[in-house]
Amino acid sequence: MVEVLNETSSAIPANRIAGALEALVARHDTLQRDVTVVMVGAETIQAHNRRDRGVDDTTDVLSYPTHEPDDTEMPPVPHLGDVLVCVDVARDQAAAAGRSFDDEVVTLAAHGTMHLLGFDHATDEAWRPFHEAQQQAVAWRPKPGS
Repeated sequence: MVEVLNETSSAIPANRIAGALEALVARHDTLQRDVTVVMVGAETIQAHNRRDRGVDDTTDVLSYPTHEPDDTEMPPVPHLGDVLVCVDVARDQAAAAGRSFDDEVVTLAAHGTMHLLGFDHATDEAWRPFHEAQQQAVAWRPKPGS
């Protein structure tokens, strides 16, 4: 299950985000664990970025895994973690890229979820699963009748 929380006054496509991320998790996680996505403003994400990464600036997305994906000593837990998406940065990035705000927040939520699933993008090759997941998330639509 994906829970989407909106701590801003911006309208967000919560059902689309939840459905796209549930499909993403289903493709990569046999345990079907939960994810929480929190939509935040620039001040909030900057405070988290400063506190947790030592970077005093805004960013588009931050991921907080419940436990480190490569920690084989700890048994899997039902909650993968939290993804924070900055709606202010998403709006700016969407405008700069000529895409919709809704597509941008879905892209960022998918990106953060890939980190929760244990993926990283230290190399060009490692970016491939992120690009594929983000494209699939943006293209996701509910099945007819659901």
